[in-house]
Amino acid sequence: MNTETLLLSREKLLNAAKLLKVLAHPVKLEILQLLGDDLAKDVSSLCECIGADCEISMMSHHLSKMKDNGILKSDKKGKQVFYSVADKSLLHLFDALNQCELV
Repeated sequence: MNTETLLLSREKLLNAAKLLKVLAHPVKLEILQLLGDDLAKDVSSLCECIGADCEISMMSHHLSKMKDNGILKSDKKGKQVFYSVADKSLLHLFDALNQCELV
């Protein structure tokens, strides 16, 4: 593998660190994974997918944090807000994690 192609600018490294810091929670990673299927989901649907450990207030907090940092986008339909991934290339993170022996 050519290391020159892997080098990132300091600005990209800072942005990557910020992004990874926001995503550094198992539920946030699961949200990102669940939204990777191109179907926007609301808070309740995401809680149902995650299961019994999920509280709507905590889910809302995670979604807000992810949206505020540009990871998710939202679309309001009536009283419901539906979330989707803002940049699908971010989903390649899961490919990297699957290949990593440390995970």
